[in-house]
Amino acid sequence: MTLSNLPLLSMLIWTPILGGIWVLIAGDRQEETVKYFSLAVSFITFVFSVLLYCQFDASVAGMQFVEETNWISAFNIKYHLGVDGIGLPLILLTTFTTILVILAAWEVIENRISYYMCAFLILTGLMNAVFVALDAILFYVFWEAMLIPMFLIIGIWGGPNRVYATIKFFLYTFLGSVFMLVAFLYLYSKAGSFNIEILHDVPLGLTAQKFIFIAFFLAFAVKIPMWPVHTWLPDAHVEAPTGGSVVLAAIMLKMGGYGFLRFSLPITPDASLFFSDAMIALSLIAIVYIGFVALVQEDMKKLIAYSSISHMGFVTLGFFLPFAIVAATGENSGAIMGMEGAMMQMISHGFISAAMFLCVGVMYDRLHSRMIKDYGGVVNSMPYFAAFMMLFVMANSGLPGTSGFVGEFLVILSSFKASFWIAFAAALTLILGAAYSLWMYKRVVFGDVTKEAVAELKDINAREGLILFLLAIVVIMFGVWPAPVFDVMHATVEELITHVLQSKTL
Repeated sequence: MTLSNLPLLSMLIWTPILGGIWVLIAGDRQEETVKYFSLAVSFITFVFSVLLYCQFDASVAGMQFVEETNWISAFNIKYHLGVDGIGLPLILLTTFTTILVILAAWEVIENRISYYMCAFLILTGLMNAVFVALDAILFYVFWEAMLIPMFLIIGIWGGPNRVYATIKFFLYTFLGSVFMLVAFLYLYSKAGSFNIEILHDVPLGLTAQKFIFIAFFLAFAVKIPMWPVHTWLPDAHVEAPTGGSVVLAAIMLKMGGYGFLRFSLPITPDASLFFSDAMIALSLIAIVYIGFVALVQEDMKKLIAYSSISHMGFVTLGFFLPFAIVAATGENSGAIMGMEGAMMQMISHGFISAAMFLCVGVMYDRLHSRMIKDYGGVVNSMPYFAAFMMLFVMANSGLPGTSGFVGEFLVILSSFKASFWIAFAAALTLILGAAYSLWMYKRVVFGDVTKEAVAELKDINAREGLILFLLAIVVIMFGVWPAPVFDVMHATVEELITHVLQSKTL
C-alpha cells in the first residue's frame, strides 16, 4: 500500500482518540509510561499530518484524500472525510500544538496526569475531525464533542473560579451551536443530503439565506469569538491551565473562522453580501475597542485573551472584505489577497498565542501569579526566557520578519481597495498591539528587581527551552517565508471566492 492509499484522515482522527483511551485505562499507576506514550502518540499524529501535507496536490482546489462510508443510511448520513487547502494548514497547526502541550505538562501537572493526557489526545482527534468532516451531521457531532474534553480540562485543572468559567464556556458555545443544527436540518429538507459539498449548491432565496446565515453566525461568532459575544473567553483563559489556554487560543478559536469559510460564505452568499457591512463593522470594533480593553489589563492571561479577540477580528474582516472590494473596484484580486491574509492570520495567531500563553505558564509555574505587578526585572534572573518572550511579544505586535506581520499586512493592504477608512481602522491594531504587548513586557521583564521572589527565579530548563525554541523557529520561518502556507491554500481560496461572487450583482 502506498502512502497515497492510506486512510490518513481517519488515522489523524482515531490515532490520538484511541491513544487517549489507552492512557485512560493505564491510569496514574504508570505515570512515566503514560507521559512517554502520550508524547509518542502526539508525535505520530504530527507525522501523519506532515505526510498529508507532502502528498497534497496544491494545484487542486477541491477535496482530496476523500473517505466515504455509510453511517446512518435512513437519513443519508455518512462517515465522509476530505481535506482541502483551507483545512490542511489547520490540521498541521493542531498536531504541532498538541506535542507542545504535552511537553509543557510534563512536570507541571501533578494530579490525574493520565486523565489530563487522555483529554488532550482525544481533543486533538476531535479537532482534526472538524477540519476534515464533509458530512454536516458528522461535523456537528465532532464540533459538539470537543466541548467535553475542554470542559473537563478547565473544570478539573483550572483555577479557583473554574466552575463558573467552565459553565459559561459550555453554555455560550453549546447554545450557539444548536442554531447551527437547525440550519443543517433545514438544508437537509431542501437537498436530501448532509453532504457539505452538495449543500454549497442548494438554491435558496434571500430570506432563507438570511436566517441560515444568522444561525451559522451564532455558532461561529461565539467560537472566534466576535464582539459582543466574546465575554466567555477571558474567563475561560484565566481559569484554564496553561495547556488549556494554548489549545483554546491556538486552535479552538480558529474553528469559528473555519466555519465561516466552510458554511456561511459558500452556502449563503447572498446573505453574506447583505450582512457584509455589519460583519466588517463588528470586526473593526473587535480590532480597535478590544485593543483598548487589553491595554488596561493587569492579569497577563487576560491581556493575551483580549489580544486574541482583537487579532481574530482581522480574520473575519479578511473573510468579508471581498464583497466590499468587488463593490468598490469590480475586481477580485484584492479579495483573494485579503482572504489569504486572514487565513495566514489564523495560522500565525495560533503559534504566537500559544507561545505567549506558554511564556505566562513558565512564570506562573515559578511564582504562582499571573499579575503584572508581581513581577519586574525578570530579565536579571531569566535572561534566556526574556529573549524568547521578547520575540513573541514583537510578533504579537506585528513586527516585520515574524509571522504576525504577514497576515495583518495583507488584510490591511486589501482593505485599501475597499475603503481608506476601513484600512485606517484596521491599521490601528499595529499601534494598539505594540502598546499593550510592549507595555506588559516592559513591566514584567525590564526594570530593577524589587521583589525577592523574582530575584530567586530560575531560568528556563531544557524542556521549556525546546518548546519555546520550536515556536520561535516557526514564527520566524513563516515571517520570512510564508509560501508553504499560501501555496497550499491559494487554489481553494480562489475557487471559494469565485463560487461566492460569481452570481452576485454588486
